[in-house]
Amino acid sequence: MAKVSVRGGFHVLWGLVASTVISAVGTIIIALLLGPENYGLYSIVLTAPTLIILFRDWGVNFAMVRYTAQDIAENEAHHVRSIFMAGLIFEIAMGVALSLIGFLLSDFMAVTILNRPVITPLIQIASIFILTSALVNTATAAFTGIERMHLNSVMLVSQSLIKTALIIALVLLGLGTYGAVTGFAVSSLLAGLIGVLFMFTIYRKLPISDGSKLELGSNVRTMLRYGLPLSIGGILTGFLLQYYSFLLYIYVSDDAIIGNYAIAQNFVVLITFFAAPVTTMLFPAFSKLDHQKDQETLKNVFQTSVKYASLLVVPVTVMIMALAQPAISTLFGNQYAEAPLFLALLALTYLYPLIGSLSVGSLINGQGQTTFNLVIAVITAAVGFPLGFILISNYGVLGLIITGLTAVIPGAIVSLSFIKKRYNVTVHWQSSAKILLSSAAAAALTYAVIIQLSSWASLIQLIAGVAIFTLTYLTTAILTKAFNQADLNNLREMFRALGPLQRLFNMILNLIEKLMTALTRTK
Repeated sequence: MAKVSVRGGFHVLWGLVASTVISAVGTIIIALLLGPENYGLYSIVLTAPTLIILFRDWGVNFAMVRYTAQDIAENEAHHVRSIFMAGLIFEIAMGVALSLIGFLLSDFMAVTILNRPVITPLIQIASIFILTSALVNTATAAFTGIERMHLNSVMLVSQSLIKTALIIALVLLGLGTYGAVTGFAVSSLLAGLIGVLFMFTIYRKLPISDGSKLELGSNVRTMLRYGLPLSIGGILTGFLLQYYSFLLYIYVSDDAIIGNYAIAQNFVVLITFFAAPVTTMLFPAFSKLDHQKDQETLKNVFQTSVKYASLLVVPVTVMIMALAQPAISTLFGNQYAEAPLFLALLALTYLYPLIGSLSVGSLINGQGQTTFNLVIAVITAAVGFPLGFILISNYGVLGLIITGLTAVIPGAIVSLSFIKKRYNVTVHWQSSAKILLSSAAAAALTYAVIIQLSSWASLIQLIAGVAIFTLTYLTTAILTKAFNQADLNNLREMFRALGPLQRLFNMILNLIEKLMTALTRTK
């Protein structure tokens, strides 16, 4: 299971890295071309279709992943054809209907909700994203369930290339925000069509069941029974996030500040290079296990996933927090002065993998307990709605970030209690504490050095900071035994799934092993 997850996770990783690097380059150029105010307006426009998208899926994509992985594990691959077709038809129908609704409601959303009448035509253009995102997400669900993540990466990279080139070209032609929104919508459409084409290449190779009927109706009903609680929870969560955004737009009149916040959000995406592969591949992995038959395996998979996810995500998160200032300054100079603080605070969310945030949801959904995740969404919303109003109305962007960090904590506590009682699994707290301690020590030293180098060029500060943090973190992690020789052996075995690429990762592990040996002898 680890080898399969590593192979799939690697394909997710390279796709995310490539697409995000391309998008990041495009974002930098677009942000410089548009300026903080227009870039903030571009970000505001995209919130309108994003809100409507919350009502499109109904949990069908989650169900596609779960039942596809489960059927393959149980040697029932012939059922996958029906799952693919049922999911695609449902998503297209909902996407078309909601795109039309988004177009018709554009004036209401621009005038009444966002208090910016001039963006009505921009929202109309962006409404096509509701349909195109349905195509992209359906293809992603199909690729994830059948563990063909390289196809998903090709789709993502294609979208990023088209989006970056098209938006820059349209903006340079003088279309401004109109060009940015149009480029975004068209690139999403083309990516969705590429994803659907890949889906059909897989579809044609799947075995055909004895009965030629696809049983689309029964499959949709089955997926809705599983997915509706997740969908309702997703709507609550998504509406909560949009509610935060709307409060921000109401109480923060300076679009430049919103542009600073958008830039910080784009930098946080760097952390998803390491977080997204974990969450993507754990869901189908947990879907293959039965907690009654595979109790010990389930426990091992959960604890290992929490530890290794934390080893990947937490150090990167803390390093970005420590180097937020030189990172932003290197790319934008002093144009986005508020962004470093926003970036450092936003990154705090990615410390939550230490308590299992990347694994708990996949475990619960993989075992079919989707109703419980609805309960968690209700708890988060009950805390988030009043807290968001109080903090955002008084503190603007800072209030928004603090609300996001705080509102999820009660649900996380309840989730950990639930999996302990039902599945007898929990986080290995000692490992999490050691990883956090090692990361914090490295960040403290790095930040102290960067302050002393404040007169140097931002790029030099950034390069020096990365080097100092990496060496300090590895040293501290070895001394605190945040990871040990057994972990290195496990990783070597897992990386064997990558074929020729395992040599590259083995070189890194060998360097870490030599440092471990040297420190052990010194000690």
